[in-house]
Parts: sequence; C-alpha cells; structure tokens
Amino acid sequence: MMDLQDVMALVKQAKPLIQNRDMVDHIKVKGPADYVTQVDMSVQSFLSERLHELAPEVQFLGEEEGLHIMSGDTFWILDPVDGTTNLIHDYQHSTISLGLYSRGEIVMGIVYDPFREEMFYAEKGKGSFRNGERIFVDPVESLGDTIVAVGTAPYRKEMSHEIFQQFERVFLKCQDIRRTGSAAMDLAYVACGRIGAFFEASLQPWDFAAGMLLITEAGGKITRFDGSAINLLEPGEILASNGRLHDELQNLL
Repeated sequence: MMDLQDVMALVKQAKPLIQNRDMVDHIKVKGPADYVTQVDMSVQSFLSERLHELAPEVQFLGEEEGLHIMSGDTFWILDPVDGTTNLIHDYQHSTISLGLYSRGEIVMGIVYDPFREEMFYAEKGKGSFRNGERIFVDPVESLGDTIVAVGTAPYRKEMSHEIFQQFERVFLKCQDIRRTGSAAMDLAYVACGRIGAFFEASLQPWDFAAGMLLITEAGGKITRFDGSAINLLEPGEILASNGRLHDELQNLL
C-alpha cells in the first residue's frame, strides 16, 4: 500500500493549477450546467501521471474520462475540481477529491481545499484528520441544533420542484441550510463537525468517494436517501450525517 503522506504531497502540488485563472477561461460545456475547464483537465492529467509513478499497479478513474467499467479491483477515483462552476466564477469553494477504491470499499480518502489550505484525509480504520488534527462529527442530537448543507443537483433540473420541497422540509426543522457548490467540501465539513448533515439528489462516485471515508472514520453515517448502502460505482443520491440525525432526515427526504 502506498504511503498516505506521499499521496497528499502530490495532491498539494496541484494547487498552482487550480489557482491559474488563465486556464479557467478555457471552458467546454459537457451538458446542462455541466462544465469542464483547462484546469480540470490539467489537474487530472497531472495527478494521473504522478499517481501512476507512485503506484503503477493501481488503475485510475477520473471524472473527465466518465464512469466506465474497471478491469481491476483497486483504482483511484478522482474529481480533479469538485466545484468547477464555482471555479469559473472565482467563487472560491472548489476542492480536489481523491479516493482509493479496493475490493468494494474506499480505503483512502483525501479532500483538499487549496483556497483555505485545508487537507482532509482518512485511511480505513485509522480515523479522519484535518491538517494533522483528528476530527469527529458534530455530536448534536436534533436538527434544530445544527445547520445542514444541500446540493441542488444542477445537472438534473427537471427534479428541481421535488428537490426544493425537500429543502423546505429540512429548512423548517434545522437552524439553517447552506450551499457551497462542492459536495466533497460539504462531506468534509460533516466529518469535521462544521455542519450536521449534507444531502444531494444526484451525485457521481468521484463526488462522494473520498468524503464517504472521511465521514465514516469521523463517526458519521452515509447512505442513500432510503437508508440503503451506497454502491461506490453507481451515481445516485447521498445522505450524510453525524449518524444521530440520520433517521430524522430520512423521514424528511
């Protein structure tokens, strides 16, 4: 198994690429509200090459290649820029999300925020950390004592009526809701206790792979809206919480 510190050092080296405003202006539209910039492509290319040098036997699944069947049982799952629309507008809430998938589970997860220089990371069975300090989910028992992050599923705008009704039901029960535009960041914030929960109706594996491990290693829970287990290689809805709020949120969603 490769060393976590070596992998984090590689991820940090991508910071100048994410902060290169010239490359951000080269934008390609992939679909409704779905964009890719030269930054996304450069970060993915850089990390795929460096990770291959570090561990040539491990395969690679990146957002800009799309979801496809992998032949091996161990591979990286990368979102080079989670929050591309934010990046385009210089709304500085974008992260690099990198998970290591092995035999049906995530065994290493990294979410890096280059704008705040925050590195969230976990290895299976070893706890979750932010910049060297152990992190845990918020111990609150009630939605009324916390804030909840939401995702608008912008690629599925035909679902907006149902999604915004869910927002309203949760909003009426919690202190307030938040929307950063980066699911990986929201999952990291659940893991470190800044927010009590996060949910979004439609996410891809590279959005949540690393964040899943952060949350479980910090004492939280992450499932589909109905409480069922998440298939790491299938898109779908995500409900993440400190665990104590999970039943209440499931009933609302």
